[in-house]
Amino acid sequence: MGARRIAIIGAGFGGLGMAVRLQQAGYRDLVVLDKADHIGGTWRDNTYPGAACDVPSHLYSFSFHPGRWTRRYSQQPEILAYLEELVRAHGLERYLRLGTEVRSVTWDDGADRWRLALNDGDELDADAVVSGVGQLNRPFVPDFPGLDDFEGPSWHSARWRHDVDLAGRRVGVVGTGASAIQFVPHLAEAAEHVTVFQRSAPYLLPREDRPYGHRHQRMQARAPWLFKVPRASQYLRLELVTHAFTRESGLRKALHQKWRGMLDEQVPDPALREALVPDYPMGCKRVLVSDEWYPTLMREDVRLVPRPVTRVTADGVVDADGVHHPCDALVFGTGFRTLEFLVPMQVRGRDGRDLHEYWHEGAEAYRGTTVAGFPNLFLLYGPNTNLGSNSIIFILESQFEYVLAQLRTLDEEGLAWADVTDDAQARFNADVEQRSRQTVFEGGCESWYTTADGRNTNNWPGYTFQFRHLTRRIDLSDHVVMPRRTRERIPAYATVGG
Repeated sequence: MGARRIAIIGAGFGGLGMAVRLQQAGYRDLVVLDKADHIGGTWRDNTYPGAACDVPSHLYSFSFHPGRWTRRYSQQPEILAYLEELVRAHGLERYLRLGTEVRSVTWDDGADRWRLALNDGDELDADAVVSGVGQLNRPFVPDFPGLDDFEGPSWHSARWRHDVDLAGRRVGVVGTGASAIQFVPHLAEAAEHVTVFQRSAPYLLPREDRPYGHRHQRMQARAPWLFKVPRASQYLRLELVTHAFTRESGLRKALHQKWRGMLDEQVPDPALREALVPDYPMGCKRVLVSDEWYPTLMREDVRLVPRPVTRVTADGVVDADGVHHPCDALVFGTGFRTLEFLVPMQVRGRDGRDLHEYWHEGAEAYRGTTVAGFPNLFLLYGPNTNLGSNSIIFILESQFEYVLAQLRTLDEEGLAWADVTDDAQARFNADVEQRSRQTVFEGGCESWYTTADGRNTNNWPGYTFQFRHLTRRIDLSDHVVMPRRTRERIPAYATVGG
């Protein structure tokens, strides 16, 4: 047990949590690679004003390492500090290799191992590879005509320009997604004027954030087990939201009414209110939580333009109606390249199978974690593991245990590797597609959950406890396996030793 060498790519929640669980299970020959010079992933990269989690704090920490939070919804500095403390508490420094980008991952059929080529020219081998790069790591900025001609500063929210003084500037914001609704209220306080360009309006629910008092924080430190109750309560409440989005129910109507009441109360201007009504079913795109968004749009120094940007000029932008809007700075809250899993890393599996070519019609995986033709390669936060509600930490912990289950099985059975079959993966994804058609995620809107033809490749179309049940063990009958010390390929586990 624990003799295998395991390479983890990415030092965010997924990669670091996986390293902890591997170490606890006795695997010590580990390396955690990250292209940046610091750990943290999403919470390292997104430092825009107001950056915070939209999942309650007690749910946004590992069950094996409870956080000590100062407020109901934690902000970016506190979440990053939690990950830094996780590294210290579990001695993960010894495994970290930062400032190291993985250029390619190639399976060696003869040696039954992965070869990783790094940006510094070095190479390393691994018996198993775990990708923790996730879905939200590559910022997307639309290729607007004239963007290079803009004379002022411009940046994506995930690459925030803290060196730019916005006092006295007219700032244009492109996008109204999860990041924009957090940073625009802060921009409004700093800039002379903010113009927000909205391609489609988001649904909102109240955030109801609040700080935790000193007594609450002392109890977190002295008796963290007490917070299993509020954690469970928050989990069940968010599973109800999952029910609303994955099943047609009265609960979805109740959430819609809650949003509508919030809009009517906070936006008395009828024209603005009408512009803030989405044209798609609730949940088809991510439902956002905020107590500040609607009041910010009511400010005199903030203007909502309910039309997309079509081009950029030297001193502003032009919207879909041809109206020019002068801007001194541009901020893009336009999301990420969510459908390009593992890009730009090259990944080649058994018999030279290219992962990105294999996924040319859309990414898919078996139980969201493994891909046919790529033995001992595990994807954390991979295809169909994102959530329309609830905490991705619950999904990650389920995947951690699935990875450990496969590694234990390989060790116990004397196997070099296991590779899910194309048929097993196809059956699993046929079920995912059938269930997705019953959800609001394929409700006809254009979102980062789906491909151009409307197929859901990102979200899990069910309850999170169903995903945990699926990943509680490995079913070797769905795999091709290779015994150690032999070149003979076994077509199915049932034939081993037969």
